[in-house]
Amino acid sequence: MQVSETPAAPGRPLTDYPRPSVAVDVAVLTVVDGAVTVLVVDHPRGLALPGTFLHPGERLADAARRALRDKARLDGIDFRQLAMLDDPDRDDRGWVLSMAHCAAAPATALPDDSHLLPVDDVARLAFDHAEIVALAVADLRTTYATAVDPARLLGDDFTVLELRRLYEAVYGRTYPKDSFRRHLSHGMTPTGELRRTGAGRPAEVFRRTDAPLPPSTASFLFR
Repeated sequence: MQVSETPAAPGRPLTDYPRPSVAVDVAVLTVVDGAVTVLVVDHPRGLALPGTFLHPGERLADAARRALRDKARLDGIDFRQLAMLDDPDRDDRGWVLSMAHCAAAPATALPDDSHLLPVDDVARLAFDHAEIVALAVADLRTTYATAVDPARLLGDDFTVLELRRLYEAVYGRTYPKDSFRRHLSHGMTPTGELRRTGAGRPAEVFRRTDAPLPPSTASFLFR
């Protein structure tokens, strides 16, 4: 016995549903003078992260790339999606969702006149951009516990002292030099070169490797 199927009723057209605007915002972090900073730009509301609204038919990554290029004069920066901010009241101009992105780059990769704000001084940023910065800093710390300087904020090579100072800036705490070297040693290898970093004797120079750091390193860094 054959049973005929009744065609499903068509759904309501999408135009029947209210739709939010979609934006992208990008928190670009770097370390300057022993402090983590974030790149900000001028905005009619004051200071803000580089951001823009999504164009029809545009991918989120392309919009983020366009925001960095047009608002911060940045090209070639690696970034990734961080979180979707969906508070209906986050923008008093209307219903706006924002896909937050994060990036970390050496200060030398940014334009010389970039406006950098310490991440502990972002409460005055427009909209909910201070929340995005906090998420980006947390992401940076998680990433830096899995590999040695994955964003290459120190460049291609470094001394252990330079690496320790970088990690102290990222995590906002100090580390005993011997314990630090032991926990990070899995992710670096000596170059055979020496570098003078002060009045003392020259220090050994290292480069990062692709080896992941053990879970004990995260426990040490976040202690």
